[in-house]
Amino acid sequence: MKTYSAKPSEIDNRWYVIDADGLVLGRLASEIAKRIRGKHKPTYTPHMDCGDNIIVVNAEKVHLTGDKRAQRKFYWHTGWPGGIKERTVGKILEGAHPERVVIKAVERMITHGPLMRRQMRRLHVYAGAEHPHAAQKPQVLDFGAMNPKNRKRA
Repeated sequence: MKTYSAKPSEIDNRWYVIDADGLVLGRLASEIAKRIRGKHKPTYTPHMDCGDNIIVVNAEKVHLTGDKRAQRKFYWHTGWPGGIKERTVGKILEGAHPERVVIKAVERMITHGPLMRRQMRRLHVYAGAEHPHAAQKPQVLDFGAMNPKNRKRA
């Protein structure tokens, strides 16, 4: 028995749309990372980009459990002495680009390298309910119905 290795001509990339309204961020990001890499397919090959295209809408309405909205911080450095900066997740979600929270969560769940950069191009995140990918005819992926823990609890 030989080990199967997918060829580029055998890879089937599909389009899915996920509504992030009320979904828990970590669970959503892990499912997106799995589908972008292609690990949900039986033809998964680690060194090939065999994942699907994922469109995430309503990224500004994603839910964080506990007090992560106020306590979790993103850091960056300006390059100048004493130039460490920080911003909470709540500030980012209320700001001009709330979709960056979902992008960073997914990015940090994928192995870094040239393949990750190619796979991250398959992720399309939008803060509102509209997206410009209607021509690809994406299938709706109801992630909230897969497990009751995926949705925000009352």
